[in-house]
Amino acid sequence: MKSLIAILASLVISNVAMAKFSVAKVDIQKVLISVNQGIGVRDQLKKSFDEKQKVLKDEEDKIRKLQDDYQKKAAVLNDKEKSKKEREIQEKVVAIQQKTASYQKEIQELENKLKLPLLEKIKAIVDDIAKSSDYDIVYEAASAPFIYAKEEKELTEEVIKTYNKKFPK
Repeated sequence: MKSLIAILASLVISNVAMAKFSVAKVDIQKVLISVNQGIGVRDQLKKSFDEKQKVLKDEEDKIRKLQDDYQKKAAVLNDKEKSKKEREIQEKVVAIQQKTASYQKEIQELENKLKLPLLEKIKAIVDDIAKSSDYDIVYEAASAPFIYAKEEKELTEEVIKTYNKKFPK
């Protein structure tokens, strides 16, 4: 009985080993930044980032001005006034740090919201290409644990062209 199982196992393993796998890879990040809709998403994210960056820079400038004023007047201020000014500056620094973290979270959420529909479309296109070209495995180039594949097809450019043809804007 054990020898029968061993023979069957070796037959299965040899058949799997003899089967030819066709492998392809896709660089999803390159697709995201190259397709027309991806460029639009990037532009929208940059616009939002730039607006928030301007608000933060204006607030940083106000803090610097407060710090400069404090340093100029520190010699003539009494301890109570110094303490009050230092506390005011510290509160503004903490507030800008909190606002920065909040803005980062908003940008990340916006990016995820905008990219999700693109990723779904990209996945569908990759599936279509893989099925029509009879690939057994398609992996994401940047995150896959593969270091080497004997024969692989690069699908990134094909995915970009197909995406832009299917979803012009």
